[in-house]
Amino acid sequence: MNYRHLHPVFWPGWIIIALAWCLAHLPLGMQFWLGRMLGKLAYRFGGTRLDITRTNIGLCFPELSAQEQDHLVKEIFISTGIGTIETALAWLRPIDPHRHRMKITGLELLETAERAGKGVLLVGAHFSTLDIAGALLASVCNLDAIYRKNKNPQIELIMSRGRKRNKQRLIERKDTRQILRRLKQGATIWYGADQDYGRKHSVFVPFFGVEAASITATTRLAKFNDSAVLFFSHYRNFEDKTWVLNISAIEDYPSENPGSDARIINAIIEREIRKHPEQYLWLHRRFKTRPNGEPGLYGAANRRSRSR
Repeated sequence: MNYRHLHPVFWPGWIIIALAWCLAHLPLGMQFWLGRMLGKLAYRFGGTRLDITRTNIGLCFPELSAQEQDHLVKEIFISTGIGTIETALAWLRPIDPHRHRMKITGLELLETAERAGKGVLLVGAHFSTLDIAGALLASVCNLDAIYRKNKNPQIELIMSRGRKRNKQRLIERKDTRQILRRLKQGATIWYGADQDYGRKHSVFVPFFGVEAASITATTRLAKFNDSAVLFFSHYRNFEDKTWVLNISAIEDYPSENPGSDARIINAIIEREIRKHPEQYLWLHRRFKTRPNGEPGLYGAANRRSRSR
């Protein structure tokens, strides 16, 4: 933080952050309730993100009726609202008081892989529990996280300080040299493999039956130092107010075929999403990049975002 952040232009942001700090110190049950209310409000005034989510659910769950799809969309916004409160909790409070609410399976797989000393690529996806789960996992292992620097300097400041306080080391996603260096040093690196990074860095393989631009960098990173590759998934359990973390092996990975590897990763992500589809961040344009000759899938959402 520096004096620049005290300029009056930043004051509204600090007020919001102060409010988030207060929310993060409320009892967990009240946080979940407020998160639900926030999600319902966002659903009511969803705008572009609501359009994107409806498009994604229509593409990925065609077997659901229109009423069932709309119900799932609403639950997604509710889950995202709760995830927003969880993010404030992870960024603005130490995670140790909530470690007893973590249920983790597969930690022995990670510990065994770490002992090999060749680094671990912990492949994950953008579930709404991402920040709270990352903080909880970092409380029991050394964890680096690849992330995209936020354009808002206040959010970037709070996010980076919060994650570092909870023992996470941050690597900007474009800093390939640092990623490779950390794998050489034997680090465990969380890597999100479910984003659309454009045609140049991707192959088209199915995701929920829809051809999706899927990154191939996962294969290259795994081969660089012969690092172990594991999958990390997580979700919240409303019944007992816990967070369930699971680390699992990825069979026959990596191979000599980046397309086959991307297909394997997409299949695992899809399998984990189907367990709790409302807890995945469907609000992003997963199918933004299309194969040559195919029209865009986010017509209304794209037009609305361009008009802003």
